[in-house]
Amino acid sequence: MKALVPIKRVADFNARIRVRPDGTGVDLANIKMSANPFDEIALEQAVRLREAGGVSEVIAVSIGSAQCRDVLRSALALGADRAILIRSDLTLEALAIAKLLATLVRAEGIGLAILGKQAIDDDAGQTGQMLAALLGWPQATFASSVELQGASAKVTREVDGGLQTIEVNLPAVITADLRLNTPRFVGLPAIMKAKQKPIEERDAESCGVSLGARLCVLRTEEPPTRKAGVMVKTVADLVDKLRLEAGVL
Repeated sequence: MKALVPIKRVADFNARIRVRPDGTGVDLANIKMSANPFDEIALEQAVRLREAGGVSEVIAVSIGSAQCRDVLRSALALGADRAILIRSDLTLEALAIAKLLATLVRAEGIGLAILGKQAIDDDAGQTGQMLAALLGWPQATFASSVELQGASAKVTREVDGGLQTIEVNLPAVITADLRLNTPRFVGLPAIMKAKQKPIEERDAESCGVSLGARLCVLRTEEPPTRKAGVMVKTVADLVDKLRLEAGVL
């Protein structure tokens, strides 16, 4: 069984994000880019399933510009068997990404798709669910534990009330939560070997998928500066401030 793991190239989680002065979006100039952390967790899980014998091949895919090759190199170093870049210079929305992934799933005969639960740039958390709907596959989202059991997968999910364990038939879509695993450290030899491995490229326009935007971002703004706290001596003072100054009582 083949496993597919999409890898998104995003601004590094340690980078300080700035909004463009005109409010048209985030300024990515001179910002370090890296693989989405949730996608790295998904890839680590796919590699572990392959090492356990449940998966025969792990395929990493990234959708975007030629710059996405760097995150695919990282995926190969982490343990992916193959890497595919679907080239597009457009800013693609979650539905277009899901449609491209569905096309690749059918072409490659994928039996398990493992995605990060969300990307840290837009926090949409939609692609996995949309992919499952397009394929007509069962889905297990926000996974903190994954076990393959023959023709099914046992998945523990993180929900508002605690943990929920479900079983889904394969093929299926699984999205990885933060506590699913800790990605392994990648040594220099693995990084050097990954540089020599080929990356297959495909053109998004040739996949027969509508890539047009359906959403329009009107304006991007930084969050308001948090006001300094105020110390009060008594509960009565606190109530007065909440009622008279803040107007919340």
